[in-house]
Amino acid sequence: MDRGTDEQAEERLIPELAAIIDRYEAEGLFSGAVLVSRGGMELMAIARGLAHRGFGVPNTVDTRFDTASLGKLFTAAAAFRLVDAGLLGLDELVTDVVPLDGTSIPPEVTVRHCLTHTSGIADDADEEAGEDYEEIWRTRPCYMVRSCIDFLPQFAFKPPLFPAGTSSRYNNCALVLVGLALEARSGLSFHELVRREVIEPAGMERSGYFAKDGIVPDVAEGYATVEGLEGKFIGFRKNIYAFPPVGSPDAGVMTTVRDLARLFAAIEGDSFLSAAVRREFLSARVDAFPLEGGGLRRYGYCLEHDFGHAGELIRFGKDGVNPGVAAIAMRYPASDGLVVILANQDANVWAMCRELALAAGLRGS
Repeated sequence: MDRGTDEQAEERLIPELAAIIDRYEAEGLFSGAVLVSRGGMELMAIARGLAHRGFGVPNTVDTRFDTASLGKLFTAAAAFRLVDAGLLGLDELVTDVVPLDGTSIPPEVTVRHCLTHTSGIADDADEEAGEDYEEIWRTRPCYMVRSCIDFLPQFAFKPPLFPAGTSSRYNNCALVLVGLALEARSGLSFHELVRREVIEPAGMERSGYFAKDGIVPDVAEGYATVEGLEGKFIGFRKNIYAFPPVGSPDAGVMTTVRDLARLFAAIEGDSFLSAAVRREFLSARVDAFPLEGGGLRRYGYCLEHDFGHAGELIRFGKDGVNPGVAAIAMRYPASDGLVVILANQDANVWAMCRELALAAGLRGS
């Protein structure tokens, strides 16, 4: 198939992709922005819904969205930049880098354990056990948690769940320990370090850790679902009390769909990390859980890798969800494809991602 035919096929794809987003919006299931690319070519970048429902301000492709746990990828990228510079070791003991005397953090926990969900430390809310993260902020004002050190009382004195390196369990606060280690080794605040080591080198001009109680243009408000009797949808509420007002090592960097595409391009490129360090960063490390329909998810360094029945890599990336926030960015290496979805309401971005990847012909979707 010649290039002209390829371009015609991609032009036909765009309305099909947009129709998927329009359907989710029409059903009240999506507000946000989406990017789909294949073979290094952007097939669609589109926005739907409202950044501010009170004033009727529409979302655009350049709107900055909260990313929830997708922000862990920024922390991991910053850590690997310091590893590449010789300032941090993956197998360094966290307690050798961060003063944690008097806490319950075991001395054998390493930076690598924290980045691969194998640290075994307790989380502030054990969501795998059914605990609700939002419940934390019913007794502690969320606006008082603005830096890495502020999180310690929520988890550092709880007993560990298992010995480091013996199992895997998704953990938010392990990334807080990484953030504290980055601060200790760089002499910078976590937010400043990520700006210097990740956001600026990747060319992400519209990204940052913007406070929800600050004055920053083009930031979408988040709207959490309100349910009535029998779980029936009755409206939305602002998510301003659902989590801290500024992002942290485990969640909350604000970005755009195109900036996330730039981040993946940087991580996989030649200038962001050295070749050996890049290979390590992109590797899958531990088994996480079986996928529906077969296959296996494996944890890497905050990246999550999905493998098919025959052990082939299908996709890798990161997702995130908080009340009023849903985000996903998935790479499909066999097709050089990428799907990025950022939503400022509760949304099933996983189903959307699968549907868009299939429609775009991304192999392995």
